[in-house]
Amino acid sequence: MGLGIHGGGEGVARYLVNKGAKVTVTDLKTKNQLEPTLKKLSGLPIKYILGQHQISDFKKANLIIRNPDVSLNSPFLKTARQHKIPILMEINLFWEESLSKKIIGVTGTKGKTTTASLIKAALSSAGIKVVLGGNLGISLLEILPKIDKNTWAILELSSWQLEGLKNQRSSPHISVITNIFPDHLNRYRSMKDYVAAKKLIFAYQKKSDYLVLNQENSWTKQLQKEAPGKVVLFSKKDVPKSWPAKIKIPGDHNLANIAATLAVAKILKVKPNSAKKGIISFPGISHRLELVKSISGIKFYNDSTATNPSASQMAIRSFAQPLIWILGGTDKNLTFTTLIKEAQRKTNLKALILLAGTATEKIKNKIEKYPLSTKVFGPFDQLLPAVYKAYQIARAGDIVLLSPGAASFGMFQNEFDRGNQFKKIVNDLAQQKPAL
Repeated sequence: MGLGIHGGGEGVARYLVNKGAKVTVTDLKTKNQLEPTLKKLSGLPIKYILGQHQISDFKKANLIIRNPDVSLNSPFLKTARQHKIPILMEINLFWEESLSKKIIGVTGTKGKTTTASLIKAALSSAGIKVVLGGNLGISLLEILPKIDKNTWAILELSSWQLEGLKNQRSSPHISVITNIFPDHLNRYRSMKDYVAAKKLIFAYQKKSDYLVLNQENSWTKQLQKEAPGKVVLFSKKDVPKSWPAKIKIPGDHNLANIAATLAVAKILKVKPNSAKKGIISFPGISHRLELVKSISGIKFYNDSTATNPSASQMAIRSFAQPLIWILGGTDKNLTFTTLIKEAQRKTNLKALILLAGTATEKIKNKIEKYPLSTKVFGPFDQLLPAVYKAYQIARAGDIVLLSPGAASFGMFQNEFDRGNQFKKIVNDLAQQKPAL
């Protein structure tokens, strides 16, 4: 239920076909919307119900695998429960099939992908056998063949994926929570519910397990008293003072991600210098403060996965150069007061360029209440003219930053589509360098 275009649904469908199951894929998206995934599954004996769900499928199935994006409150799932049909997730299949129980789980509002990738880089450089999977565009089930009983599996896990651990009543041996900020309040009724989902990463740990927490984040600090296992705290101060000049990924927040990585390395008795090579050579992740290109001395950064105000706040703090900031999108029932107050204080903010969306209307209201000393352009209902406006304003030495602070739906398929469109526009600009 829910094929999607991120790779998880594709991996589940292929895995189940290979197991000999009779597979039906049902998704509210249309054939055209799912075309990239459908191409990858072409030739496999799969029945497709697209653009709709049929209640009959939820009455007669032997097993339902729900995509993490599908709400537990779906009326179709309610029907399945009434008919006593088991409802699992990709992570449940992984947990049952993995030959290794050496699992490192990483969650958090921001930084989980970067931290999970940093842990892989650090442990690999220390000679430890590791694999990386999770919310990374590849199914957890596709990494199973690479795992033996001595392999450490590093899993990046969203709050939605963690909901699947309730069925397993199991948590990773080492659980990392990078930070918690308000997010996804269009999906969860309150911050309490959102935090409860994050807590599943350690809820079923044993005394011999580890919980790694950010001691500089108010939400994560509160969780240490609830941990069944051993708590390890980290902060940016844990990063050796000589390292920042050598680190390739920008931003003060990435020092916290590195500190979390060092905490995991310490648990596994890996010395900092053994992990250092992997950490300082780590190039960063696409769509996360990713340097796309420099055009005539203007640097363009893609931070499209900044889908909440806290993430964009961290992003704009990362630059001291004159900054042209592209912001806005779809609302997730979040507040933008703190973000706009931060923008007020940013003396290097040269211009703010708004993308159209429901969140943008809230942003405009906050700007009226907390006026900025810089020009505001837009909102633009297409990305191309927004980027062209940024290029027109910018001069050598400036930064153009796409860090929307909001979801992408409406103008884009998802945040990755938004980031890829931004990169294409910038790369085309580099070729053309139009006089605007």
